Amino acid sequence: MDISSMEYQAGMETIESDVLDEVMLRSAAYNPYEHTLADAQDALLKDCPDVSDFGALLSPAADSILESMALKASRQTKRYFGNGVRLFTPLYIANHCVNHCVYCGYNCKNKIKRGKLMPDEILRELEAIASTGLDEVLILTGESRTQSDVEFIGSAIKMAAGLFGAVGVEVYPLNISEYAFLRECGADFVNVYQETYDVDMYEKAHPAGPKRCFPYRFHSQERAILGGMRGVSFGSLLGLGDARRDAFSAGIHGYFLQKKYPHAEISLSVPRIRAFENHPDGGVHGVGERELLQIMLAYRIFLPFAGLTISTRERGVFRDNVVGICATRISAGVSVGVGGHDLEQKGSEQFVISDPRSVSEIHEMLLSRGLQPVYTDYIRC
Repeated sequence: MDISSMEYQAGMETIESDVLDEVMLRSAAYNPYEHTLADAQDALLKDCPDVSDFGALLSPAADSILESMALKASRQTKRYFGNGVRLFTPLYIANHCVNHCVYCGYNCKNKIKRGKLMPDEILRELEAIASTGLDEVLILTGESRTQSDVEFIGSAIKMAAGLFGAVGVEVYPLNISEYAFLRECGADFVNVYQETYDVDMYEKAHPAGPKRCFPYRFHSQERAILGGMRGVSFGSLLGLGDARRDAFSAGIHGYFLQKKYPHAEISLSVPRIRAFENHPDGGVHGVGERELLQIMLAYRIFLPFAGLTISTRERGVFRDNVVGICATRISAGVSVGVGGHDLEQKGSEQFVISDPRSVSEIHEMLLSRGLQPVYTDYIRC
């Protein structure tokens, strides 16, 4: 494709912001392999670690103090979140996509079953989810403005807001006025993941489609906040680029935006590449669970107030072990195809999940670990 990954495409709103330059400058200077064990130990002793300390905690040198990091992360989690772990589930309402993302089951070149829920089907799915006791739902689509326009997404949000205390959206990046419209419909949170902050890798991974534009995607969270959203989420797809560098970039992206908009709720997610239909290996990611754990612990220590989500991309035993230590949100009763909660799936799954447990099973797991399953949104309650 001739369009540069730094070039805006038609209809993409630009904003005046220095956050991209700040993050890219720090990211370019960061080398996780230059930090020493002493750097990591010093960082762990600080009450308020800075960006450099965060980098040290993400370094290979910090692997030998993982237990100490876990102890500090656990103390931070209990201090700011108590024993509560919030439960939610996603609802995919469409999987049509115009992007050619090489790592994703929904990419436009992948020959899968495409589908879209009709309004009555969306309501039926939402009611089925609500019947499990969940009070938070995440509405998702593939990235297609024609098949899933803003009005279609907004109508789904309105239905969800009538049944749930908190509604999140994970859709294609929008302009400020469009985020404001979804906020008026009842959306609280926006998830947008940069996938990788390595611009060269980003360009290779997104050969075609609107998602190819790196800066428009990067500024999505800021546009969502300017559109009135209560909270935004950050993350990179671990294994697409250098996982430690990408985790560092995602963390400081959230950090600098939190400093600029202190009223906004910041959360992080740590997805690893997964297999998907027609690609059973999902691509080589090379990110082990120990490295994933280190990234999560570093996030909790550096950003103690931030929410931290662990998804069904990960094995159940890993998810069970990180809740209470560093993770504060966990998905349950998950379907990553279009529908699938009450209806038969109308479209293929985005990726293969690792933990298919129901809401009640996750609930019982949390209780068995001395944790409190949280269903009610603390603002809307």
